[in-house]
Amino acid sequence: MISIGLERIVTDQRHLLDGRRFSLVMNRASVDRNVRLACDVLAETFPGQLRALLSPQHGLWGEQQANMIETPHGRHGRLGIPVFSLYSETRRPTEEMLSGIDCLVVDLQDVGTRVYTFIWTMLYCLQECAVRKIPVIVLDRPNPLGGDVAEGPLLDLRYRSFVGEAAIPMRHGLTIGELALLFNRTHDIHADLTVAPMQGWRRNMQFEQTQRLWIPPSPNMPTVQTAFVYPGQVLLEGSNLSEGRGTAVPFEVAGAPFIQPDGFCAELQSLSIEGVQFLPLRFTPAFDKWAGESCGGVSIHVTDRSTFRSYRTTLELLRCCRQLYPDSFRFNAPPYEYEARLLPVDIISGGNRVRSFVMEPTSSDSSDVLDELAWRSEIRTDLLYGCTSTQGHNSVD
Repeated sequence: MISIGLERIVTDQRHLLDGRRFSLVMNRASVDRNVRLACDVLAETFPGQLRALLSPQHGLWGEQQANMIETPHGRHGRLGIPVFSLYSETRRPTEEMLSGIDCLVVDLQDVGTRVYTFIWTMLYCLQECAVRKIPVIVLDRPNPLGGDVAEGPLLDLRYRSFVGEAAIPMRHGLTIGELALLFNRTHDIHADLTVAPMQGWRRNMQFEQTQRLWIPPSPNMPTVQTAFVYPGQVLLEGSNLSEGRGTAVPFEVAGAPFIQPDGFCAELQSLSIEGVQFLPLRFTPAFDKWAGESCGGVSIHVTDRSTFRSYRTTLELLRCCRQLYPDSFRFNAPPYEYEARLLPVDIISGGNRVRSFVMEPTSSDSSDVLDELAWRSEIRTDLLYGCTSTQGHNSVD
């Protein structure tokens, strides 16, 4: 059984918080192996020291559904402390939010995909704390996709946004603690950063092997299987295809009213994409794109996680849709995640190559190509698991 950062900081790493006033960045997926919320675990272990909670997109309880639906500030009635929203009029912690503390603790469950905003909330926390000389402690958690595969091109920094602030791949293969180390180094933040790492986690672990319960970190990430298709299927948010928001299986389906399910499915199946099978279906979203309308499309069934590549799969799905329905398929116009100038698909994919691949039938551009050797070289000094040395890390073994 593995021990995550939250569990270690109340056992063998208690000295990190002993006698220190702190605030905590978390949401309802921030739980220990006994499914106790991080705020309760830390408030009990360090009585009187927890000063405030800060929540990422979707709020502390994961109530708000989609992009640009902000969460108000509030108060935790039982703990009697403020709850500040980092997805409100601000996405950065303010002077008020950080006042009166000796350190900031971050305990968030990432899903292994660049556009998932929790990691950029962490980046902003590092930056703001560095300015105020407030130490940051990141409690590490498993990457549900594992740590031995990366896919999708690096973000082109001309397309930076709240869904991408660093040149990392779409599926990055890092834990949130490793990302904190990477950001602190490559962005020249120079925060006083400590990562409380896990014990027993290996990069090739399936999430089920961690013996942890999956608590949805956001409303449309209900299962680990959702997380596996998400690195590619999130591209659909930049198009007029429904990605399944408003259904019981978000991101595991794709469709629109203009799609004929059987023909679309047959075309996708003919591509013989590794690790996945498609099944024709019709679905009616309860909200979001095509709400209340019957959509034809496919469901996506991962048959082999080791060979399945979500980004490449969705590129082929988008190109197939464009070729079959050229008069109906389109990419959406802005805004998207507070970006009003660039096309949503461009800021999601981190460049304009996806549009070229999908819209130009003769294009052979492999928009999912990643120089994995260069990427592994870049992150080598930030890896906490499965590497020969952690020398140079401000981490606790």
